[in-house]
Amino acid sequence: MASSKEYLDFVLEQLSDLDGVTYRAMMGEYIIYFQGKVIGGIYDDRFLVKPTSSAKRLMPEAPYEIPYEGAKEMLLVDNVDDRELLTGLFNAMVDELPAPKKKR
Repeated sequence: MASSKEYLDFVLEQLSDLDGVTYRAMMGEYIIYFQGKVIGGIYDDRFLVKPTSSAKRLMPEAPYEIPYEGAKEMLLVDNVDDRELLTGLFNAMVDELPAPKKKR
């Protein structure tokens, strides 16, 4: 099942206080970037983020879910209505994520 553009737009609006949030559509889903780093994505209208130590600390009750078959587990952000949580989550996670790979 593909994610809806409406859900993507809602999540992006919740993140609008942050500079550097971008996305890329990929096979009916959306990869979310922050400051050029992959932070998570929207899969089947679920907002999932990489399970960094800061994400686990800020969302200790968040369940692990698989975005698609064969993928690594990610954390479900089930409170996308909380702008403050999302902003804090992205700011905390960004330094833990690897820099994007250079294209040849």
